[in-house]
Amino acid sequence: MKNGIELASIPNEQYSEYRYNVIFKAYKWDPQVGDHNTIAKHAVLMEQETARQLETWAEQLSAETMQMEEALIHRQELAKKLSLPRKIIKNLFRLSSYERNQNIRLMRFDFHPTTDGWAISEVNSDVPGGLAEASVLPKIACQYFPGYEPHRHVGDSIFQAFSEKVKRNGVIALVHATSYSDDRQVMEFLSDYFQAYGYGTVFAAPDHIAWKDNKAICIIEGKEGFIDGIVRFFPLEWLPNLPRRANWQGYFDCLTPSCNHPVAIFTQSKRLPLVWDELGVDVSTWKKLLPETRDPKSIKKQDNDWIYKPALGRVGEGISIREAITEKELKIIEKIAHRGHGSWIAQRKFASQPLTDINGETFHLCVGVFTVDGKSAGFYGRISPYPRIDDRAKDIPILVSKGGKTIEG
Repeated sequence: MKNGIELASIPNEQYSEYRYNVIFKAYKWDPQVGDHNTIAKHAVLMEQETARQLETWAEQLSAETMQMEEALIHRQELAKKLSLPRKIIKNLFRLSSYERNQNIRLMRFDFHPTTDGWAISEVNSDVPGGLAEASVLPKIACQYFPGYEPHRHVGDSIFQAFSEKVKRNGVIALVHATSYSDDRQVMEFLSDYFQAYGYGTVFAAPDHIAWKDNKAICIIEGKEGFIDGIVRFFPLEWLPNLPRRANWQGYFDCLTPSCNHPVAIFTQSKRLPLVWDELGVDVSTWKKLLPETRDPKSIKKQDNDWIYKPALGRVGEGISIREAITEKELKIIEKIAHRGHGSWIAQRKFASQPLTDINGETFHLCVGVFTVDGKSAGFYGRISPYPRIDDRAKDIPILVSKGGKTIEG
């Protein structure tokens, strides 16, 4: 089987029970986007050798990414080329006190099987999602596929990283957009896990945190006081949109152990490849796996070898993959990307290798490989009928063969 993976169907007569368990045990409270069911009827079966290779690449990419972040702290003139919000740029000087070993660094690298092997499309560097889906879905699905098992648990990796920096019984603030259920379900997953091991948690909006001597304080009524750690699931570029009274700048020079520290914003930008050659950092793994990336102004419109992406886009929004959008949408994106090229990138298009199930249906796959402090931490799968993985993609468990078993195909 090409790329060491196979698409296997969950038995039809058991799918309803599986979906029910995913909703209530895997924190997938809202399993729909519009009319689209986002819980796949399949699982991805992966060879051990393939799993090891993806993890090795992810750990190499993570090391290179952290080195670029630390270099950019001291090269803020380059940071201005990353299309970061002006108010964020004005506060980058606060990052000068950043210490990697005082914080927890979570990333997710998105791998795609292509006709030429594996490629990556991006790193979700700032607030990567899919934590419960990567940790719990495989445990639920493995009962249907003897010989295959879950591979790592990202929630446990995050907890273990905090346990090395925060005393037992410490309080972790779970910072997120509190009005969004899809954000809250991520935080509920982590809260339950932390509490099971004796830690306290508090659900907080970003402006529920204040600062004293660069340490975080909760100001929620009835929960006031110092907190011992922060998990931020609120995109950094949204912070300047908070009410004026919010001292969001305190996140930048915070001494409280954080996952993720604002230093992550440097590598969240998809314009990173435009400056990495000036950083004096070895990025050989990035260059091997990421398609060629340019400023859109260097690309001719209607050139089918390239796609456009917003520099700080998320969940596939605004990506100009022809098979996934209308011709009208494509022309609008091309026009915006060329006119505002400083906030976009052009990336050479790779040929996604679709997977086919037993009924002949084809799906395109993205395998998100998590790392925590540079170590692999689990797989997050999504599939789509077209080669753009966006908010309508379905969550799919990734299971890895036991005992060196390989897939026949």
